[in-house]
Amino acid sequence: MKEYNRYMVTSALPYANGPIHIGHLAGVYIPSDIYVRYLRLRKRDVLWVCGSDEHGVPITLKAKKENRTPQQVVDEYHELNKKAFQELGISFDIYSRTSNKVHYQMASEIFKTIYEKNGFIENQTEQFFDKTANQFLADRYITGTCPHCNNEHAYGDQCEKCGTSLNPIDLINPKSVVSGDKPILKETKHWYLPLNQYETFLREWILEGHKEWKPNVYGACKSWLDLGLQPRAVTRDLDWGVPVPIEGADGKVLYVWFDAPIGYISATKELTPEWEKYWKSEDTKLVHFIGKDNIVFHCIIFPVILKAEGSFILPENVPANEFLNLENDKISTSRNWAVWLHEYLQDFKGKEDVLRYVLIANAPETKDNNFTWADFQNRNNKELVADLGNFINRTLVLTEKYFNGQIPEITTLTDNDRHVLSQIKTIKEDTEISLEAYRFREGLNAAMNLARLGNKYLAETEPWIVYKTDVQRVKTILNISLEIIFNISILFEPFLPFTTKKIRHFLNINAIEWDKIGTGGLATPGHIMNPSSLLFEKIEDAQILQQMEKLEKSKQQNIQLQTKIVPQKTNVNFEEFQKMDIRIGTVIEAEKVAKTTKLLKLKVDTGIDKRTIVSGIAEHYKAEEMIGKQVMVLVNLEPRKIKNIESQGMILMAENSEGKLMLMTPSSQIENGSEVH
Repeated sequence: MKEYNRYMVTSALPYANGPIHIGHLAGVYIPSDIYVRYLRLRKRDVLWVCGSDEHGVPITLKAKKENRTPQQVVDEYHELNKKAFQELGISFDIYSRTSNKVHYQMASEIFKTIYEKNGFIENQTEQFFDKTANQFLADRYITGTCPHCNNEHAYGDQCEKCGTSLNPIDLINPKSVVSGDKPILKETKHWYLPLNQYETFLREWILEGHKEWKPNVYGACKSWLDLGLQPRAVTRDLDWGVPVPIEGADGKVLYVWFDAPIGYISATKELTPEWEKYWKSEDTKLVHFIGKDNIVFHCIIFPVILKAEGSFILPENVPANEFLNLENDKISTSRNWAVWLHEYLQDFKGKEDVLRYVLIANAPETKDNNFTWADFQNRNNKELVADLGNFINRTLVLTEKYFNGQIPEITTLTDNDRHVLSQIKTIKEDTEISLEAYRFREGLNAAMNLARLGNKYLAETEPWIVYKTDVQRVKTILNISLEIIFNISILFEPFLPFTTKKIRHFLNINAIEWDKIGTGGLATPGHIMNPSSLLFEKIEDAQILQQMEKLEKSKQQNIQLQTKIVPQKTNVNFEEFQKMDIRIGTVIEAEKVAKTTKLLKLKVDTGIDKRTIVSGIAEHYKAEEMIGKQVMVLVNLEPRKIKNIESQGMILMAENSEGKLMLMTPSSQIENGSEVH
């Protein structure tokens, strides 16, 4: 295994258009905090950078909606999130932002270096343009009907209902978010990163060179490479972002996915004048902590940017996590279905480590996982209070009661005593193996084995009973129990920093070096400790009920929004209406479209012909149950290619308030080709 002299650790830059929630914490920030705290304890040379991602269309849309400037929006959320991170003990070396001068300079320099090496492809393309607003429209500034599921509120880059990636020109009836008008196509010039030219390099570097990456990361990269890479635009026609630093690029900025990861480099430069050795030395280990939605950017696109520039190292590992759900439902900012960090810190003052513990115990490391308030309460009450807290508090209280808070000496050691003491080093090694491999849930469980060891030892030796007949034996029992606590005070530091600080205060000691764990003799006889108090307290049902009521309120508000009657669309005249040719047809064949979750490929006898129609109804109707059904078909809709299948019409559906699609069918059998009036 390669030895490294230093570590460069990055965490995905949170988007500065909203607050941090528990999904962000479990997926990225708590795992990376554990890793970096561990490296520091091992006296490794490590820098950890993060900051706000402050460019991109969602921010400009939010600013426009709230009648504010983009800068005002990002200023608000940068400060809110920075403060919340600090209060949770997330120990970045720097929390920067991509709207500052250092970042603009760094992003510009990297773009220019690649440009001067002829590393980009310059393309003249057609893009939607809003004549009323006199501006080109970014993908998110365009909405319309999704060609896959008929959602009338799809964005130009993605339909958030069916999840399909789109190009703006795919939309049916596109309109500008800025003016509401129908946009026109107009020529514009952009620069593209030719990802396809790097496929061989990426295959060798990832598929051959990094087989140790997590299966979800390795698999995602392989899927992208197997599908074949295409050139990707690195510029956009916008007025918010890093200006494209070359002639002939007025009114254009660097696309946010190009400039955002460069924020790691600019933050490091802002932090230290020695930034280059962390980004350009082969003996530096670069590690990116991200969520699974960022895998392609950090494993394929950003490495290609760095490779094209030519002087930077590439990531050695990208331990991406899956998603965390909330009460068995996907966390959603737009639906306010989330536990927000800043609100948690207000509602549960002094319980920072409880959240850290529960989120890492439930970390979505290999698959999506679930957070529930019931589990939160249970883990606090049964694991933190009853296991970790109970052992430490009982040991300290007994020492105060029997020996006035002074550590007693060891008198004689039994074989069991020696076995218990030997387990400390084993537990330390197990924890190290897990943390080095980015298995933080496993690492926390290994560390908790030290608390379990202490609890078991105390329960078996029963010093409160033995004290009545053998005070000397009790001295040994409590010294060994305190030795375990001294080791806990450092072994738990990466996971529960607020708790270990309290423990060290009770013990009346400064921080112990990591390498001292399991070496023995930390509980020095005669050392006087401070008075102790409870480490953790039970969380009562009333507190959990309050949080559930808050979520229920969000759910009810969403139901109310969903059940509102959709407003009437703009009137059409009778002549326009008559252009629609709707016929009765019978489905004669049906099959699921490969590699999709929403689409069925149907063959329909329309009475006119037998034609193929692709319909986004697979989540509502199975292929086999569609065969033989009579349906209403818009037969004179212009054919469109969907997943390389030409769809020649549209099946008419009704959608209820919960998004359930239902077929529009005749009340009784009727001949195919019958017109619907």
